[in-house]
Amino acid sequence: MDSRPPNLLLLLLTCLLHFWQYARGQSSYTIDTVGLMILPNSTVLSGTPVILRCEVKVSHDNIPHLTHTFQLTRDDVLIDSSTTGKDLIDYELNPARAADSGSYECRVTVKDKSKASYSQKLNVTGLQTPILYLNKTTPYESEEFIATCSAPEEKGSLNFRFFQRFRNGDSLKIKQPAPTGNSSETTLVLRSIGDSHLYCDYEVNLVSGARRSKSSKEIQVVVKGLHISPIMNVLPATEVYEGVIIEVVCKVVNPPKNIEVFLTRDRRILKQAPVSLSYLFTAQEGDSGELVCKAESGNVQKETYKTITVKELFSKPRLTVNPMDIFEGDRFKLTCSVSIYVPESISNDSIKFSIYKDNVKLPCADTYITKAHPSKNGNYTCKAQAASVTHSFVKESQKVVVKAKVPVSKPMLSVVGGTLVLGKRFQLLCHSDNGTLPIVYTLHTPERRNEVIVVSKPGERAIFNSSAIYKTSDLNGFLCHVKNSQNRAPMTGLGQQLLRSIIIEPVSKPVLTMLPGAGGISEGQDVTLVCSVQRGTLPISFTWYHTDTEAALAFQTANELEGSYSIRNVRGEHRGGYYCVSTNLVNETKQSHTVMIGVKMAGWKKGLIAVIIFFVLLILALILIVAFKRRLLLFKRKRTGELSVKSASTKAERLSLTQAEVNEAANESEDQSSVTAPEKPPEPQYTEVQTRQADPTREPVKKGTDTVYSEVRNSKQGAPEQADGGSVEYAQLNHDTDHHSDRGNHGDHHSVQDDHLDEIDDDSVHINTADLGEGKHEPMPDC
Repeated sequence: MDSRPPNLLLLLLTCLLHFWQYARGQSSYTIDTVGLMILPNSTVLSGTPVILRCEVKVSHDNIPHLTHTFQLTRDDVLIDSSTTGKDLIDYELNPARAADSGSYECRVTVKDKSKASYSQKLNVTGLQTPILYLNKTTPYESEEFIATCSAPEEKGSLNFRFFQRFRNGDSLKIKQPAPTGNSSETTLVLRSIGDSHLYCDYEVNLVSGARRSKSSKEIQVVVKGLHISPIMNVLPATEVYEGVIIEVVCKVVNPPKNIEVFLTRDRRILKQAPVSLSYLFTAQEGDSGELVCKAESGNVQKETYKTITVKELFSKPRLTVNPMDIFEGDRFKLTCSVSIYVPESISNDSIKFSIYKDNVKLPCADTYITKAHPSKNGNYTCKAQAASVTHSFVKESQKVVVKAKVPVSKPMLSVVGGTLVLGKRFQLLCHSDNGTLPIVYTLHTPERRNEVIVVSKPGERAIFNSSAIYKTSDLNGFLCHVKNSQNRAPMTGLGQQLLRSIIIEPVSKPVLTMLPGAGGISEGQDVTLVCSVQRGTLPISFTWYHTDTEAALAFQTANELEGSYSIRNVRGEHRGGYYCVSTNLVNETKQSHTVMIGVKMAGWKKGLIAVIIFFVLLILALILIVAFKRRLLLFKRKRTGELSVKSASTKAERLSLTQAEVNEAANESEDQSSVTAPEKPPEPQYTEVQTRQADPTREPVKKGTDTVYSEVRNSKQGAPEQADGGSVEYAQLNHDTDHHSDRGNHGDHHSVQDDHLDEIDDDSVHINTADLGEGKHEPMPDC
């Protein structure tokens, strides 16, 4: 009791130490080596104990209770796994067998680290000799018995094989069952009678390859024969006439226990009994064939064969129908007859015939005559009953099916779809409402071409492809012949029936006509575009288009061959090309040629434009005249500004310049101009005169000091002309060279005179033509 407290205290301290180490998380370790050894050797004989030792070395920092997980594998297959605190384990193979051979490897896992050893190979040599056991060594032929081959000391799945060695030394592998471990039990059957030897061996499948064991000890087996072959007798004979009673006896002589006998024909058991049997039957025409007598004991069977032949006294009755091709309303005949083979055993008078319809006897003998009708259709048979010396029997004929055919009715010709378009290919249907299949349809075309279609199944139709026709009258050239019998006249369908179909003629190319058509179209007029076709089934749809727009201008459906579209109050935007498109139920459009419309200007517009042009030209002329006069006035003013004007000394003085003086001055100026500038046109020349006092005896003149300029021009004859035809009060004659300087001196004076020409006072005096005519004048002053 004194030692408990110290132990408890030590345990507590240890736990605290472990907890403290785990809390610190500073434990470290490493796996140094993992070694695997095979003891006593890597190659041993089968049955030798073998130890596989795996050792690990781990370095750590005093980790308490460190555990190791050892995993041992052979050929990468885990065979052992253990966890221990020890650093080595031993795995024993005691004893080691061939199945233990292979490559071994040891893997050690410490916490989260793992390391494997080098691979070591173990080779176990030698295999145990197998042991064979038979539950029966003297079986009967084909009798089953049990054989067991085992190698109890071996490991793994072994492949056993069973062999049979005959007297001549040849061996035969008779069976190899599936692997089941170190022992195999199976069922063997030997069919060869006599003695032989059985033995077995096995194979071990290793990664390195298969290994085969030695053979087991041989066991002698004697196969006994089972004498159960049956004996079969057929009485009175194997070849008899029908009606004869036949007895078949099948038995086994000296049978063993548990034996059965079977009588079969065509794999059908006629009778079964133990040991022996007897079977009686009346021979008939269908009893000919092979009889089999089979004896069976366990799995052993023996068979005996006999072939019997039953001859007919008379043939099987035959029912015939005439004619073969029966139509409703026709009369037909059924006859039942036989052929007699043994006249001495049976006569024709002793045979009675009966005819049956659907298993109902008809009130007749060997012949039945009636009129074909649906009620007479059915299955007919014939029975012949005859009696021989020993037996009476009945034979029945094969079944004859009578079904009267229905004659074909008059065919109908029609267009598939009900609509025929002239000018296009179409299909014709020739159909008879009544008629038994097969029915042969033959179409005759206007081109004298024949096409045949045979309808042999319900639902089939005789549809013919026809080439295009262009006239309705061509339909009369079609004929359809229908028949379902070689002995009956065909029925005919006429092409006139096709006229009941909807016949559509496509429209011809339309023609677009413009009304009015003569001359041009003026603005404000109405224009009618008439679109017409020569052919086409009504109604016809007409559509008008303008070449500048994609949308239709108008659409019209007419029950005639033309349609019209009117344009009211034609304007300039209506000019251009127009065309029309026509179509009908065929949906085949045709387009006309393009018609060009030119729009002329209206008459009142032309007059208005003429008046406007007249007034515009008039205004332009006036503007030109005014502009010309203004230009002339400006020109004159410019020329006038170049003249030198001097004031008269007194208003009373007047100078009368004679026409001769003026002419003389003009001539002088002309001479100078011709000398200095002959190529220039003559310019106006001016002269300056002084005024003198007026003559009281002359006509009174205008008073005042007005300054008047007179332009003197040279005529074509060289004489000067007076431009204004009035009086010259003050004039200055310009000379080409002598007066240039003078003109320069008076430039400023000229400008003043330009600006104030209208302000000249009355100091200037007029020189009238009368004064000029008198030749009185004063000498010109110097400038």
